[in-house]
Amino acid sequence: MSTSRLRRFVLDRPETRAWALYDWANSAFWTTVITAIFPVYYAEIARDLPPEQYGFRFQLATTLALVVIALAAPILGTMADVRALKKRMFTGFVLLGAGATLGLFLVGPGDWLLGLLLFGLGNVGAAGSMIFYDAFLPLIATDEEADSLSTSGFALGYLGGGLMLALNSAMLLKPGWFGFPTGPGADPTLPARAALASVGVWWLLFTIPFWRRVREPRRLLEADEQPDQALLKVSLQRLRETFGELRRYRHAFLMLVAALLYSDGILTLIRMASLYATSRGLGREVVLGTFLAIQFVGIPCSLAFGQLARRYGAKRMILAGLAVYAVIPVLAYRMSSPAHFVVLGLLVALVQGGTQALTRSLFSGLIPRHKTGEFFAFFSLSEKFAGVMGQALLTLLVGLTGSLQDSILVVILFFVAGALVLRRVDVEAGRAAARAAEEGVRQA
Repeated sequence: MSTSRLRRFVLDRPETRAWALYDWANSAFWTTVITAIFPVYYAEIARDLPPEQYGFRFQLATTLALVVIALAAPILGTMADVRALKKRMFTGFVLLGAGATLGLFLVGPGDWLLGLLLFGLGNVGAAGSMIFYDAFLPLIATDEEADSLSTSGFALGYLGGGLMLALNSAMLLKPGWFGFPTGPGADPTLPARAALASVGVWWLLFTIPFWRRVREPRRLLEADEQPDQALLKVSLQRLRETFGELRRYRHAFLMLVAALLYSDGILTLIRMASLYATSRGLGREVVLGTFLAIQFVGIPCSLAFGQLARRYGAKRMILAGLAVYAVIPVLAYRMSSPAHFVVLGLLVALVQGGTQALTRSLFSGLIPRHKTGEFFAFFSLSEKFAGVMGQALLTLLVGLTGSLQDSILVVILFFVAGALVLRRVDVEAGRAAARAAEEGVRQA
């Protein structure tokens, strides 16, 4: 790719390329483990459980993992800012998530409890690493570059996740190609276990450029802080100050609320897609093929969102994406064939990467640069509580109605509410407030 084209996508510097490549590394976990393979594999290893129990326990494990990271995120993010620990905390969560994913190789028939434990730890590691990964965005890109760099990261994530999903799908559908025994007496779980573990290897391998090229920013202190203050004390002090100054960061706060609402809908659709398709009688081949198509269609769509944001603004493009999302649950409710599921997948691919990437970049411009860990912890908190609310509400409705199909329509409410709050965000006023908050900050 030419230098001018790399510059267009803000991939012309080693640190921005290394930063964006972590989306490539991490996305394999979301596509293969969370969305495509583990839910189906879990259904196989938990087949001895009553039908109403295996789905409930899967939802419970997912919800508990989200609650853990949601509760830990604010204080960890603030500590990372105070002591310049973003990269080390990022590394800790990567090792936790990738290690748990490698451990899924040990999960065989009947080991549903071990599988859910490792799945939950993998969720914590993946989500925790993204807090500190996102926090580097405003530190290595200007406000003008953030939209393009964020969408470039998502595009690389789609490509990496798609390639890994294609490889993992081949492992499941053509195990003989990879040397797995296929005759009588062969272990039918080996291809799935190997596919899940391979994600951990991929995750670690492609995180290496980030570790090598992205530097920890210098430690910055506010006017009333001293270098030798106790870490926990000054971290709690910053958190109290931020909560007390929410009016100062009003538009960043509104952005968090909006993201909380519409991310709830997005995450619920993503996490329930495989289970929903299975409940409607669709086979593994249809589910995997659709997820694979989403990955590759999402690449140009994510990049297009970034370029359109330059012309129309990130806020308008997010609203356009939410309009498409609001239609998807209605179509899912009426789904009656594999072709319908494929169409739904393509609609998701059209808007998913761009909407989420621009949410990240728009928020990054509304926060002070010396508090990126803290604010992106709140950003993660909004996403994780979104996941908790969506999962809990959907689980409750399924319990009341006995039908996942009828319950899926409730997701529309989150997209509508999120769009209404987002319309109140004044981007220019929010950026001005963030830059004003940086005055008086000094290096430790």
